[in-house]
Formats: sequence, C-alpha cells, structure tokens
Amino acid sequence: MLRATKIIATLGPASEKPEVLSDMIRAGVDVVRLNFSHGTVADHKARHDLVRSISAEVGKEVGIMADLQGPKIRVGKFADSKVLLKEGEKFVLDVACQLGDQGRVGLDYKELPNDVKPGDRLLLNDGLVVLRVESVKGGEIFTLVEQGGPLSNNKGINRAGGGLTAPALTEKDIADLDAAIAMGVDFLAISFPKDGADMAYARKLADAASAKYGVGKVKTIAKVERAEAIEPDALKSIIAESDGIMVARGDLAIEVGNAAVPALQKRMIAWAREADKFTITATQMMESMISAPVPTRAEVSDVANAVLDGTDAVMLSAESATGMYPVQTIKAMAEICVEAEKSYRVQLDTDFLDQTFTRIDQTIALGALFTAHHLNANAIAALTDSGSTAIWMSRHNIHVPIFALTSKIATQRSLSTYRNVTPLGLDYSRDRDTALQEVEMCLKQAGAIKKGDTVVLTSGEPMGEPGGTNSLKIIQVKTN
Repeated sequence: MLRATKIIATLGPASEKPEVLSDMIRAGVDVVRLNFSHGTVADHKARHDLVRSISAEVGKEVGIMADLQGPKIRVGKFADSKVLLKEGEKFVLDVACQLGDQGRVGLDYKELPNDVKPGDRLLLNDGLVVLRVESVKGGEIFTLVEQGGPLSNNKGINRAGGGLTAPALTEKDIADLDAAIAMGVDFLAISFPKDGADMAYARKLADAASAKYGVGKVKTIAKVERAEAIEPDALKSIIAESDGIMVARGDLAIEVGNAAVPALQKRMIAWAREADKFTITATQMMESMISAPVPTRAEVSDVANAVLDGTDAVMLSAESATGMYPVQTIKAMAEICVEAEKSYRVQLDTDFLDQTFTRIDQTIALGALFTAHHLNANAIAALTDSGSTAIWMSRHNIHVPIFALTSKIATQRSLSTYRNVTPLGLDYSRDRDTALQEVEMCLKQAGAIKKGDTVVLTSGEPMGEPGGTNSLKIIQVKTN
C-alpha cells in the first residue's frame, strides 16, 4: 500500500554502510538528513555522494537535507569531564573559566551574562539540571541549583521562556551553508530562527551560493525551537519566509515546557498547510528503538497522532544515525503511518467553501482533487515542471494517491517531503497521444493502476512547454 506520510532519516555511523542505506531506502526513507552539528564537511560530502549513488541503484530519487547546527549555547569543559550538582548548591557560570569543577564552569557562548537577569531559570543538559540566576557580575552568572543532576562537558543551555540573543546563523553555519549548496543538497534546515527576518537572511545567502555554484535553489526549512518563534506574528512570518517548517520538539519543549508542545505542534502544522508549506515533526519519535527492536506503545501513538495532525513527514534522529535497528525502525514507522492514514477525514467539499481561486493552475489542481474524490478515482497524475500543482493538491486530505510526473530530477527530489505526493521521472515533451500512453505506462510500472482504473490527469497545453497547468483530463485505463 502506498504511504502518504514521508520519512526522513538522519545518517550516521549506524546507517552509512552502503548495504544498510540501501535497505533503509527500500524500507521507506524519502529524505536523508545530514546533521552538521557533527562531523566534518568532508564527512557530509561522502555521505551525500553515497546517497546519490545508492538512490540511483534502488531507482528512487531521495532528497537530501543539510541541517545546520545553529547557535548551540553550551557550558565549557570540566577538569574531570563531569560533575554531579545537588539541589540547593551554589554554581557559577563563568565566561573566563577554562576548566570547570564542582563550583563553576566556563561558557562557549560569551554573551550569556548579557542575556540573563536575577530570577531567570536556566535549563541545562536537556532540562535535567535547572539553575536559578541569583545575580550577574561582569562575566559571571551566580546561580542556585533548583534541580540537581549530572552535568558534563559541552552540555546545552536554554533559558525558560526563551529570550537568548544568539543569531540563527553563526559563522560556522554560513560556511556550512555554502558547502552544503556546493554539494547539491535539496533542503537546508535553519536552526533556532527567531522570526521571518532570520529565514529571509538564510534565503538570501542560499540564493547567492546557488548562483555562485550554478545549482538550483534549495528549499529552506525553519526549525521552530525557540519560545520567541511560536509567538503568532513571529510564527506566521517564519512560515511565510520558508518553504517548510520543522516542529523541533526537543529544544522547544525545554523553553516552553513539555505540556505546551502537543498543542503547538497542531497549530504549526495547521498554519503551514494553510500557507501551502510542508511540515516535519521531529525529536524522539521512536527513541526506544535506538536500543530495542520494537517501539513502545506511546511512540506508536506519537507517530500516529503526528500523521493525524497532518504532518507531511516524520523524522528520525539518533534512531537511524547511531541506533542498533535503523532498518527495523523505518519499517515500523512506515507501518504506523499507513495505519494512521486510513483514518484521514476527507472534507474537500468543506475545504473549498468560500474560497476564490484566481490562478488557472491552482484552480485546475484543486478541481482535479474534487473530481478524483467524487469519481472515486484510483490515481491523480500531474504532469509538472516545478511541482506546484502537486503541492497544492497535497495540502488537502484525500485517499487518492497523487503522482507528480516530471522530467526534472531536481523537482522529483524537492517533492520528497510533501505528503501524498509520489514523484516519478517521465519525459512528456512529445506529442499529446504519446505522452498520455507514457503516463499510463509509468503509473502501471509503479503498480498504481491496472485495467479498468480511473486516472485524473492535469497538464499544460501545449505539452512539453514550461508554463502553468491549464488542462484536466479523465482517463479510463483500457489495457493491462
């Protein structure tokens, strides 16, 4: 059965062997993530090239996402690598400290003393350690341990409620962005943007790098993980300036609290869909499968609920990068997605109420959805150059699979994040009758249709020329 929800898997030591990566793609991976928080540019280039090679062998164009590290705000190093902080103890965060001890530790982010004030709560090591700021003197932050726990080298720091001024793109990120676009990645994920201006700046840099290297434009993804970013005006501007967003639940939960995240997830997905942008739900989706061959029931529910919320893609991090069961994890996630998708509520009649369409291509796209739904068609096929027609269709729930047929490999890869869109390669630049025959053949080879099935086809007239989709045709498959 075709799966609508896409799966993104992070590459790492557990998944970079050719045979493992091949099995992962066959199991259902649609996009691979290169995590620039770890490894060198050379490491990522090798993985990028491996993905392209294995994708060609498998016969599936897999998208590649470069995920930039962003302004990770961390403590420095300890003389003994780690300490155990106890509730009620005093502890100092000190810009000048070289090697920490039981009473103080240094800071990688030297601006932190300027960003905090007495009464602020700092959450370290993913919130396992909580410090309350008592005073700030020069480069020293004097705190009281509210919640004790282990603290080791280079653990992250968040401020409850957000408000840290670190820029979304560091010098390292700008260099990594340039390197990633030179490689030819398809997606660029920006960590910790505060508002749309951060994403507009990232887009400006990305477009300049694309022009420099003579490659196509990448799609930008905003990782929503700051408290400031979920303010309505900021979130709307981030969505407007991005091609897609990632619900990055790890750092976001630390800043706003775990309990707030599920409702925020639903809001972000709904707003992005309304704006014709894609969404990725990430962080600890199948965490137990790092070391176990089956997921917990809570994880199954988490993935299923993200699907029911309308997410375009679900993402694996350590589960596929360093876990013991990367292929099994992808198979389990794919099975959960398929089952959850059976419960999609299709409300196309309601969706189109009070809507006015001013573009011909958008009208044709949504008309194809309406037609396919009421005819109970077996497939929707969109002959597309840019992918826009398929993207518009993918924003609405429908149990009919959408196939984007394009001659451009870049378009195939860029569509790999959109829900219910299966991109396929097809050169349709010949005459109309030949093109229609090739559409049928392509869908049959994909196992999507058989004799007697109904296909709703959208295309541009004349065929083979770039331009807007302006034609809708209903095809009855007459041959096996």
